[in-house]
Amino acid sequence: MSQANCFHCNEPVLTGQQFTTRINDVEQLMCCPGCQAVSQAIIDAGLTNYYKFRTEPGNKQTALVPEELSNFSAYDLPEVQQDFIQLRDALSEVSLTVDGITCAACAWLIEHKIKKLNGVAKIQVNSTTQRALIAWDSEKIKLSEILNQISLIGYQAAPFQVDEQETKSKKDSRKFLLRLGLAGFATMQVMMFALALYSGYFTDLDLEYRDYFRWVSMLFAAPVVFYSAQPFYFSAVRSMLMGRLNMDVSVSIAICGAYIASCIETINGTGEVYFESVSMFTFFLLLGRFFEQNARQKASVSSSNLHKLVPLTAQLQTNDGFEEVPAKRLAIGDVILVKPGEVIAADGVVVEGVSAVNEAMLTGEQMPLAKELDAQVFAGTINIEQPILVKVTALGQDQLVAEIIRLQEIASNNKPKIALYADRFSNYFTAAILLIATLTYLFWYFYSPEDAFWITLSVLVATCPCALALATPTAVTCGTAIMTRLGIITRRSGVFERLPKIEHVVFDKTGTLTLGSLSITDIELTGELTKQQALTYIAALEAGSLHPIAKAFSPYFNKSYHVSERQSVVGKGLTGYINGQFCKLGSQQFVNQSNDTETSTVVWLSCDDVVQAKISLNDEVRPETEFAVQQLKRLGCKLSIASGDNSTEVVALGKRLGISDTHQGLSPQGKLQLIDRFQQQGQVAMFGDGINDAPVLAGANLSVAMGSGAAISKNSADIILLGDNLSRFADAVKVAKLTGRIIKQNLFWALGYNLFIIPLAVTGHVAPYIAAIGMSASSLIVVSNSLRLLKVRL
Repeated sequence: MSQANCFHCNEPVLTGQQFTTRINDVEQLMCCPGCQAVSQAIIDAGLTNYYKFRTEPGNKQTALVPEELSNFSAYDLPEVQQDFIQLRDALSEVSLTVDGITCAACAWLIEHKIKKLNGVAKIQVNSTTQRALIAWDSEKIKLSEILNQISLIGYQAAPFQVDEQETKSKKDSRKFLLRLGLAGFATMQVMMFALALYSGYFTDLDLEYRDYFRWVSMLFAAPVVFYSAQPFYFSAVRSMLMGRLNMDVSVSIAICGAYIASCIETINGTGEVYFESVSMFTFFLLLGRFFEQNARQKASVSSSNLHKLVPLTAQLQTNDGFEEVPAKRLAIGDVILVKPGEVIAADGVVVEGVSAVNEAMLTGEQMPLAKELDAQVFAGTINIEQPILVKVTALGQDQLVAEIIRLQEIASNNKPKIALYADRFSNYFTAAILLIATLTYLFWYFYSPEDAFWITLSVLVATCPCALALATPTAVTCGTAIMTRLGIITRRSGVFERLPKIEHVVFDKTGTLTLGSLSITDIELTGELTKQQALTYIAALEAGSLHPIAKAFSPYFNKSYHVSERQSVVGKGLTGYINGQFCKLGSQQFVNQSNDTETSTVVWLSCDDVVQAKISLNDEVRPETEFAVQQLKRLGCKLSIASGDNSTEVVALGKRLGISDTHQGLSPQGKLQLIDRFQQQGQVAMFGDGINDAPVLAGANLSVAMGSGAAISKNSADIILLGDNLSRFADAVKVAKLTGRIIKQNLFWALGYNLFIIPLAVTGHVAPYIAAIGMSASSLIVVSNSLRLLKVRL
């Protein structure tokens, strides 16, 4: 009989059937209580896919016993964390989905609770997407401890995973629909009895019938108050426990106060009852929240779609051909086959074949890009023309698509100053409303006691600042989604505010206005060497160099040409012996020639002090550069070029593009001084490659980098153009202006509504159910107005 192995760690099972865990409806054997506890924790955490797609057995947990496991301990296991945690600057980073967030106050509550924990470096919570981005030092605090702290203040958090999140969202929607349906049904029943009670104002209604209608109304309203309205109570209690007043506090007071007062009047058989008002405004509030919830899911769906575009399987090359395997089982160095029409399963380089790849999901550009040998390809992009073999270079959280999603999370969580002001104002506004409601009740209690309660009820409901709290986060989330769709990633807070204010745009030349890759345009032979020999000599001298000039000659490298005593003369050129000849490669002066004016990059080759060749190279201008320059001029921006290139090519390029203000031969310090001078006259945006221009990018009011592939993670710019398309910057300005306009419209509506409704409610001109309709409609209008951004086409 064969020895059974532990399903978790693959060690031999010596304990018989003592320890088992039910995984995918099958009882699996475990070797010890530690492995059994860990596997059960993994299943309880909803991480069943770990066992479906894992590439190696888990760690043996002999020292771990079940009682040592908390509810979240599975998330601390390294083999589980590899699916959703990324290491950045010695910190662990994760995106969490948080259940129970209803408004901006909830986001504030979680942020202030968690950022006080020792080891937590950063936390940003987005109330629209209901997600949190957390960075922490794993040496000081565990992820399970962070999740436990979030749980202690009434919210449930777990690492964001698309499939699990969709399942959970559908489950939450069903539960919400049940609450809404129950409230709607009960409201109809209570209203029927309320009509009978209202008829008592016009005709005499026997006391026994009146009391009967009241008792039945109380019973029908009970499930609405005790079940349907629960989300408002939980949110209010969480807020008050943290010493803060959110918008659900006034709603909860209104619902509970009206129901309790009505119950007392029903038992005593005196006064007025408000069961129909309680049921009706709870129903309308839930209806508004339901539509709002659907709208928020629509606003945040774009990042989930990026996850979905990466296929679950791949064709892995093996000794026996190709085998279809789960994409999660791929390892660095594996070679996969991608057929025409298929989606690439992992980041990698092309090792065989030539094709074209559609990278629209990353860059927003629909035109396929040619991919030859050694070209980089990315997970989620589509192979168009021919089959290719791709060698895997990055997996999971290290892939470009994962980096883009993280950047999108950061962008969505970054709040403009106007959003921070709105959040702060809504907190004071809630306190002010409670004070106004108290004063209203006191006034009407002495002036007209029978009206005091329902008027106060209307004030509490009508003035809830839900719309105010939703005004900015929904607009920013939608604006970020559009930019991501266009291949524009925002990394820093305040981008939406700074973009419309830019007056002066400064471009670096190489890699920004130009493609950054030199090509040979002309060869002039002046000695005995043939064209092929001259190119081979230069390739031999440049071998091993990372200079852009060396890359232009690399195709002509020949191993049979050996260079001895190679030396590099900084800023001038190279020397070395080839076939016994002393060769020099570099500028005119370096090879002892007169220094004529050059309008392009030129290198000279001499052998034994005899000039053999003059080679002209050119850095090709990006195809969209001229169009981008025209767009920026139409926006009223002043344009300049600041380059480290000493050649007159900078001036020639400026003339070609219509940019008269050009500066060449600048060091990084010189560029920074130039930017400082420009900033004295207005807001300046600087374009650079994101790595070499780090100091000057940091010094500008707004920095923009070309985000070519793997370099995206090294960028520190405010904005990254994924498709390296300069014209997208003008689109970013338009989106920012439109987002700012939507935010102002939302705030104007939210504040305008509250300022309009307060006097009417205080003076008794708004019935409680009308107040509920108005408050829900106000929130819905704000969210719907923000969703208009998603329909923008640029």
